[in-house]
Amino acid sequence: MMPDRPSLEDGVVRVLILGAAGRDFHDFNLLYRDDPSVEVVAFTAAQIPHIDDRRYPAALAGPRYPRGIPIVPEGRLEDLIRTHAVDRVVFAYSDVSDAAVMALAQRCLALGAGFELPGPARTMLRSRRPVIAVSAVRTGCGKSALSRWIGTRLRARGLRVAVMRHPMPYGDLERQRVQRFAGVGDLDAAQCTAEEREEYEPHIAAGNLVFAGVDYAQVLAAAEREADVIVWDGGNNDFPFVRPDLHVVVVDAWRPEHGRGWYPGEAVLRSADLVVVAKADTATPDAVARAEAVARMVNPTAPIVPGHSPITLDDPDAVRGRRVLVIEDGPTTTHGGMAFGAGTLAARAAGAAELVDPRPYAPPALAAVLARHPHLGPVLPALGYAPEDLALLAQTIAATPADVVVVGTPIDLGRLVSGGKPLVRARYAFSEPGDGPHPLADRLDRFVATLPPTTGTPAA
Repeated sequence: MMPDRPSLEDGVVRVLILGAAGRDFHDFNLLYRDDPSVEVVAFTAAQIPHIDDRRYPAALAGPRYPRGIPIVPEGRLEDLIRTHAVDRVVFAYSDVSDAAVMALAQRCLALGAGFELPGPARTMLRSRRPVIAVSAVRTGCGKSALSRWIGTRLRARGLRVAVMRHPMPYGDLERQRVQRFAGVGDLDAAQCTAEEREEYEPHIAAGNLVFAGVDYAQVLAAAEREADVIVWDGGNNDFPFVRPDLHVVVVDAWRPEHGRGWYPGEAVLRSADLVVVAKADTATPDAVARAEAVARMVNPTAPIVPGHSPITLDDPDAVRGRRVLVIEDGPTTTHGGMAFGAGTLAARAAGAAELVDPRPYAPPALAAVLARHPHLGPVLPALGYAPEDLALLAQTIAATPADVVVVGTPIDLGRLVSGGKPLVRARYAFSEPGDGPHPLADRLDRFVATLPPTTGTPAA
């Protein structure tokens, strides 16, 4: 039987926000922090380890929340709704199946609470600078590589570029209110996790100035002071936090059906101005054609262009004929659902004798995490949300009977982890097909031609 709902005191709506240390904080800051008609009773945490059982600090939550706001595991959903007489549950994270979102909604509705998906029109900031947003239908499609390519082309035209990254506030939230990264030393000073470095370090290496943090109105203001153009590099398959003037959405030729059925990736694809089919050079022609067909069914009007993701190994000879342990990008191969990534493709192309499965050699704590992802192939996801995760990676590397490690993450993992084996990096980038027209570059050139003349001076 559905429980009785106690009447709300003073007409205040009690809200519970379901999140994963990203959009949940953004939606709170934008929609609820200064709204006296709403009391946010808690955030829940999913997808990311080590982010629950802490508090959103009072310094960020504002004067209406002098004790901050608790962050608790999503598994306590029903208990939280009952205990706090929650009136509305707000879903605020991404890259989950439509069925999973609806299953959460059913749990809330059964207890009498409403269930809300805040729309992009309410949650996008407006910038004083032109904005190019790069989104994707799933984690690991290649949007960051495309964002770096766009940044390089814009800088070649004399424009100052600020990359705004989807938030990854896994540490001290107060210190991470606004973050600016211009060099690897800035990552060290901020004590960035391996997961954060995977997103920020490649942009820095490409020459892009990176902004991130918790309070995105302030993050945007900081980026505007140093840029002529903002490039939004989205996380997972989320909507941009900043209203784009050009919205480019990436679909993955290795997951051609995933333009549908994933939240909010399908809605993101429907809103695209331009669609890029990434990894068209490594997937089969049939898969590329199917990815294009699904994208066209979802978005009948946006131009669809192919994109390549060339992969290179720093030292192919060190891999040829050897037993190889492949370390892949963590989010891509965990909640992104990929069985393998660039490291596996590079190792096979280089003639590795064997890809050694690390799972039998992982310490119990890491083995339990890997067991939650049965789709994985013989790869080791680079889980690095905390120092203890890096220690587990190092132990697994040392214990796995491989001759060499191929690192398919976008960072120099050797700076963070030592497992006593040689590490060979697999690097990947974005490019347009070499022959024929280059529609993406042409579209970007047309966008640049519409921009007002710049003087190189900061925004007022």
